[in-house]
This record gives sequence, structure tokens and C-alpha cells, in this order.
Amino acid sequence: MTPYAPHLETLVESSHPNGGWGYSPGQPPQLEPSCLGLLALELEPVRYAQQIEKTRSFIAQNADDDGSYRPLHGRAEAIWPTSLVLFVKAALGLTGPELERTAAYLLATRGRVPDQPEAGELHDIDLNLVGWPWAERNFSWVEPTAWACLALRFVGQANHPRVEEGLRMLLDRAMDDGGINYGNRLILGKMTDPIPGPTAMMLLALQGDAHPRVAAAVQYLLSQINTEDIEHLCWSKIALDLYRHRLGVNEALQAIDSHILAANAKRRQTGWLKPNCYRQALMVLALGVETRNFFRMAAQGWEGEAPAEPRAIGSAGASPSRSPSFFARAGSWYRRLLLKGASLLRAMPANSSVHIARADRYDIDLVSILQKQFEHFRATVPLKDKRVVLKPNLVEWHRDKVINTDPRVVGAVIELCKREGAAEIIVAEGPGHWRNVEYLVAESGLGEVLKQHQIPFVDINHDEPIKSPNMGQLTGLECLYLSRTIAAADVVISLPKLKTHHWAGATLSLKNLFGTLPGIYYGWPKNELHWRGIDNSIVDIALTRTPELAIVDGIIGMEGDGPLNGVAKPFGALIMGHDLVAVDATCCRLMMLDPDKIGYLVLGAMKRLGRMKEAEISQLGEAIASLAQPFETVPHLEALRVRQSA
Repeated sequence: MTPYAPHLETLVESSHPNGGWGYSPGQPPQLEPSCLGLLALELEPVRYAQQIEKTRSFIAQNADDDGSYRPLHGRAEAIWPTSLVLFVKAALGLTGPELERTAAYLLATRGRVPDQPEAGELHDIDLNLVGWPWAERNFSWVEPTAWACLALRFVGQANHPRVEEGLRMLLDRAMDDGGINYGNRLILGKMTDPIPGPTAMMLLALQGDAHPRVAAAVQYLLSQINTEDIEHLCWSKIALDLYRHRLGVNEALQAIDSHILAANAKRRQTGWLKPNCYRQALMVLALGVETRNFFRMAAQGWEGEAPAEPRAIGSAGASPSRSPSFFARAGSWYRRLLLKGASLLRAMPANSSVHIARADRYDIDLVSILQKQFEHFRATVPLKDKRVVLKPNLVEWHRDKVINTDPRVVGAVIELCKREGAAEIIVAEGPGHWRNVEYLVAESGLGEVLKQHQIPFVDINHDEPIKSPNMGQLTGLECLYLSRTIAAADVVISLPKLKTHHWAGATLSLKNLFGTLPGIYYGWPKNELHWRGIDNSIVDIALTRTPELAIVDGIIGMEGDGPLNGVAKPFGALIMGHDLVAVDATCCRLMMLDPDKIGYLVLGAMKRLGRMKEAEISQLGEAIASLAQPFETVPHLEALRVRQSA
């Protein structure tokens, strides 16, 4: 029996009855897990002929007339799976007009070039190198660019100017010391960290290139194979298999299967993780590379061999972006007008009190503190018999930084919900920086808390998206796609860290809501929400699905270059409230920041999301003056605000 056979059988059992896979069993099928699942099935095409036909049929249903592949019942602008479909069809040897139309669409698709004058000052990458975006009319990022370059090379376009530019972009954004992340090497003078998944994708796209950064990326992946994370291990094996001629790779590949199997066994024992079809398909492909590595370019030589001339591909037209009809535009205008009118009638929060409690350490009885605080909000936000979703702030994991909501605070809130009689408790997060949230949960210590309390975790980035009218109408987006877990909750509790933010000024319970939109529709990082205006996006999301409660981890905060590179700020408080604008305004006053200079708070108050003025907020527990401490912010923030207001 082949190493992948039992795992392939498990994958088949979790497929959707009508073909394809969702990211988790029971979800509607999505293009990415279905594309990887189709490749996995093709390892044994005779045995799984029926499932192959069903999956191909599902993928075909997502085809658009322009050659792109868009979510069948989701956000049409999310075009990045187009490259995956083209790659899969080419890797399986398919040809014909459909492939040419898809290739033409990709060749005509370009990422946005940043138009902010300060963008070039803050990064060390060439922003004029254009790759491919996650969604139409957005910026270029590593993963969609790598997929597009890989797919187009597979259909004979290795020497096309767009592909050459995309490959140069990948090399430009790679680290000299090895690896790559989603696109930024340097932010405000500080280096970012590479990530195994995007690094593997870069190596797949660049196979055959002799650039020193390719060699450094191989060495980086070799240094990461002792991890216990399946996703990192599987992408690493698939990519390293293409670089067997490099020193140390063969030896690593001999050991990596045992790491993958051990990681899979450990994953099943966590108790907080659901089965994951995407990871299951990826594991089958990694364990099956000795049978067939679908990512290998059979006609591609190694260093020094010139690529073939590109085959002629028909034109996709002047612009691959779809333009809505006159009637669609008129209908959209009318709906937006109704939504704006509805916002004027929005009722202000029923309880704008904010409770501040002293909590000097994480190892004290946090549950008792929270219970005393919650007495003031129980009537407004009852938890008994409710489906409660806790949304912590989990951005990245660094052992020496206090970036995330402390797991002990999350554990205390779980216990509070249990004592209040919640019917169901779920912890959910969708980070914008790291796609592999399972790694973050495990490494941060949150996984142990979830296991202790037997609480499930939902990866919002890959959750089923629910189309919702955008109740704020500030970003220009008529609708927002929320996670079903968030949309269906009776009570959502935002659990942020008390931190400054190098763009927004402060990141608290409202900014935490960026993690409620699935990355499969908004990308990694969720940059579209930034260029549409951070303040606008925050308020739009909050008005569309307003959390019922906020509890801010202010025991140890972060000041300076937050949300990632600031320094720890011992503060000693937990802050709770039902009105998130009031909570965040109070937190700003505790950090001695002026709420009137925090754009999303001003907007939120204007849009009747909540109360910002100190005189309108009933401060309970500790007085602000008794705890307030100045938090440092980055020097450029004030200058940026001046430029934006000019």
C-alpha cells in the first residue's frame, strides 16, 4: 500500500455529494480544496473515476465567460483561484480553447500599483513590479502571483513579459537570508519574517532559476522541517522534491514523511480542530510525490537553461474586470441609498457603560474579576442558552513579543461563559498576516487552553462566507462576506489586546473585527480593507455585524510600532463593555491617546455605532485617572494624519 492511500480514502469520504470539497467536511465546495483534491484523486485515476468526474464538473460550474474562475456563490471579485484551475488542467495534460481563454485572462490581469506617495518610503521592495492580486483591482501579492506564474509556465508562457515580471516580483520580495512571506520584507524599518507556505509556492513558481534567493529559500525550508504543522511540512516536501539536486535535500526528504504522519496523528488528538479537507488533500499530494509530483515542470531544465518561446495566446480584451450593466448599477445605487437611510435610523447601544478592573497578572483569578464586571452587562447581553463566539486577536506568533490576546484571558472568558450557562462556545479567528492559523493557535498556547476546556476552534479565513448588506457604505463595497460562524452567533465577544497601531493609532475591539472576514475572499494580508480606508472598513464591518460585548486584555499591552513590532507595556487592567465605540474610546483615554484623533471612533460615533464622548459614557470600576499611562506611538503617525487631512 502506498503511504498516501488511507489518507486519500479519508479525503474521498469527506467530499461533497455533488463533487468537490469545502475547506471542512459539510461546507459547500470551494475551488481551492477542490483543485488540490482533484490532483490527489488523479494519483489513482481508475479507482476514483467517478469522484474525478464530479469534481471536474463542480470546477467547471465556477467558470465565467471571460475565462476566469470565480466562487460559484461567493464574492465574484475573488479571482485568485483562476490560476489554480489553469494549473490543475495543464498539469493533467488538458488542452483546448478553454485553457487558452483562461491563460489570456490571466495575462491581461494586473495588480494595482500603490498610489500613496508615502508607500515607497516605507518599503524596500520595487512597488512598480506588478504581479497578480487576490481580488480584482487590488494589489499584487506573493501567493496569487506564484500560482499565476506557475500556471502560465505550465501552458507554455514562461517567456511572456507578464510572467517574467511576476517572477522578478517574487525574487524582489524574497529575503536574502531565505524565504518569503505574503509580500512585505520591511515595514517601518523592521524586517518581517518568512513563512514556509509562501516560500514553497515561490520555489514552485521559480523552479529552474539560479538566483541566490532561490538557493536561500531552499535552505530556509530545510530549516523548517522539524515543525509539527502539517501545512508547513506538506508544502515544504512538495517544493523540496523539485530541488533534490541541492545539498541536503535528499536527506531531508527521507525523513519528512514521518514528520507529516506524526503531525497528522497529533492533530487528530487536539480535540479543538475540525477535519480539514484542504490539509487532507495537501497531505496526500505530499506523501504521493514519489508516485507523481504534479508541480514538476517536465520540460523545464535546471539552472542556466533558457525557457522556450511562449505559444501564441488569444487576447482577453482590454480589461479582464467585469463591468456591471446599467440596470445592475442602478439597482446597486438604489440599494446603497436604502442602506444609508437605514443607518440614520440605527438605535444607539442600550448600554454604553464601560467597566475597568485592575488585573496585575495573568496568574490571578481572572474569572472572578470578569464575573464581577459582567454583573453590569448581564441584563444587556445574557449568555444563558446562547451560542457564543469568542473572537481573540491572534495576528502572528513570536515567542518574545506580546502581540496576541493572552490565552489565559481567553480561558477565563470561556469559563465565564460556562458559568453563565452558554449553550455553545466557539473560539474563532481569521488572521490577516498568517494564513496558517492552526500553527498560530498551537504555538501561541491557545490550543492548550481550548483542549483543556474542550472548546472547538473555527478558522474564519476558510469558513463558509455569508453575503451580507454592507450597513456602513463607507468603503464602496455594497456587500460584505462574513464568516458563517460570526454571522450565525447569538453573541459575539471581541477579545482584543490593548495595543497601539502604526496606521490606525490604536487597535482594540473594533479593529479586531478585520478577522471576521474570510481571507479566501479578501486575501492575505487583507490589504483591500486597508486601501479602502482602515477607518471606513472597521466601521463598515462593525455596523454589518456588531459584537454584543468587548473584553480588552490590558494586563500587558503593546506600545510603539504596533500591532507587531511594539514593545510590551505592563498596564494591569481588563476593560469590558457592550458599546464597542465606548470601550475603545475609554481604552484610548487609558493609553492617554485622544479618541478624537482615532478616525474609526469618530466615524463610528457619527454612524451611531456607539458613544465616544466621555460625558456620555458611564465609567464603572476603576477611574480612568487612577490607571492611565501614556502609550508611545510611531513618529510618522501624526505626519500621516496631517497629510490625509490636507
